[in-house]
Amino acid sequence: MFMFEKPLGMRDTLPSLYERKKQVREKMTGVIGKWGYQFLETPTLEFYETVGVQSAILDQQLFKLLDQQGHTLVLRPDMTAPIARVAASRLYNEQYPVRLAYEANVFRAQQREGGRPAEFEQVGIELIGDATTSADAEVIGLLISTLKDTGLKNFKIAIGHIGFANALFGEVLGNEDRAEVLRRYLYEKNYVGYREHVKSLPLSSIDRQRLLKLLQLRGGVEKLADAKELVTTQAGLEALGELTSLWGILDDFGLSDYVKLDLNLVSHMSYYTGVLFEVYADNIGFLLGNGGRYDRLFAQFEKGAPATGFGIHLDRLMEALDDKAELKMIHCVLFSQERRSEAMEFASNLRLKDNNVVMQDISGVQNIDAFTKKFADVNYFIGSRKEERDE
Repeated sequence: MFMFEKPLGMRDTLPSLYERKKQVREKMTGVIGKWGYQFLETPTLEFYETVGVQSAILDQQLFKLLDQQGHTLVLRPDMTAPIARVAASRLYNEQYPVRLAYEANVFRAQQREGGRPAEFEQVGIELIGDATTSADAEVIGLLISTLKDTGLKNFKIAIGHIGFANALFGEVLGNEDRAEVLRRYLYEKNYVGYREHVKSLPLSSIDRQRLLKLLQLRGGVEKLADAKELVTTQAGLEALGELTSLWGILDDFGLSDYVKLDLNLVSHMSYYTGVLFEVYADNIGFLLGNGGRYDRLFAQFEKGAPATGFGIHLDRLMEALDDKAELKMIHCVLFSQERRSEAMEFASNLRLKDNNVVMQDISGVQNIDAFTKKFADVNYFIGSRKEERDE
């Protein structure tokens, strides 16, 4: 029954897609390396009590298993928490800031009706130990540079601040449970539901309008002035001040055309504390990646440090690019047993010239015409002489 089936959410990657992903991945990691970020690897399995709990991924989305000592393990659901574990232990004595990068598969269990991958590859970075707005700008600038180098053209980065929405909800609602309901609507991009829920709340018309105007704070830098009219607390105004500084730095970098403000942006990741952002491309309807500042996560590993970073969903990026890999031509050398040595020498010389070469014993092929159709170049070492032909 399960002979050809795969577990829910798992996928095969066939050779053509594998080659495309490899080329895009190499472009991305090349850019990240040029910005001074160092790549590392973490285990696929982590302890649930550390990385699993701190990952901010919903518990029902974790793949759990027990080791022989009875400890609960998880397949890593993201890379931020594992890197925080490493940086708070193995790299804690390094001189901060530390710039780290990764390319790795992560695992999140999916509901049967979801249709989403349970295993997918992320490429990303973490900038640890720098609390400045310049660090936020660097991360966003590197994200833009990385995407541009893959050939992606029409994309935007929506930038918000978790502190602004929290400040507004705190001022108007004064109740965390009620605020969480509104955050859920915003996270799900259910703006109709948000409006209807706000209209049903027992609020003054002024406060109701403050909550509804939040949905209009999407666009250029001019939206920051509109946002200042909605909050009065220091936390809200500080969040807007950080966004103002961030926009100015990005403008100095010449990157403001790639970004827009979205002050109703929130996240289900509970560790975000400040600036956060999402990446969208014109031709697909879901985000390609996201990131932001998470200054409190390291305290959970008993080594407090500010941090910010991003992760790009490689498979979604492949859909947005929708291009073909430059597949390298494969030569085929067909030989009979009596001419094996001659064929091996010929194939070796081709490989020395940076060619990909398949050597195939003619007696192992049932249908030569069908077999050779996949090769652009076929060389024959059969019988008493060598024949060469292109197909």
